[in-house]
Parts: sequence; structure tokens; C-alpha cells
Amino acid sequence: MSARFTPFEALEALVEKAGSQSALARALGVSQTAVWKWLQSSKRLPAEYVLKAEALYGVSRHDLRPDIYPRGYPPAPDARWTGVDRRAGASA
Repeated sequence: MSARFTPFEALEALVEKAGSQSALARALGVSQTAVWKWLQSSKRLPAEYVLKAEALYGVSRHDLRPDIYPRGYPPAPDARWTGVDRRAGASA
């Protein structure tokens, strides 16, 4: 069973799972005031904290930030991208 939340409901779920705004703030390395501001003004978790919050509390990234992590988007490949050096392999 997978509940789907709005971004604000997902943020509220994070606070509930953490136990308090202060506990969530400590876990994410921010101030309690920052968490309060997210709840009061932006109504969403900033992008840089989404993956850590998902790993810590199990609230889906798709619920926290559907604008960045839409459902049904293909997963990232297993291999990491290492960049392209167009000169690699060229004879000098």
C-alpha cells in the first residue's frame, strides 16, 4: 500500500516521523526555524534535503517534490556517469 501525499502533507509526515520540528532539523542539519519556515511559507522541502529525508524517514521523494521526482519517470541507470573527454583515445 502506497499512500500519496501532496508536498505539504509529505513534509508534515516527515515532521511526524521525526517526532518534532527540532528532531527533523537536527537530522537534516538545519535549524528548527528553517523547518518552521518550510511549513509556514514554502509548504515544501527544499530540493537539497529530499534524498536524505527519504532515506531517514521513508517518505517518498515523489511525494516530497513531485516537480523534481515525478512518478513514472524511468529510474536512473545503475552505472554512474563519469563524463566525456573527447580527447580520450585520440592519437597524439
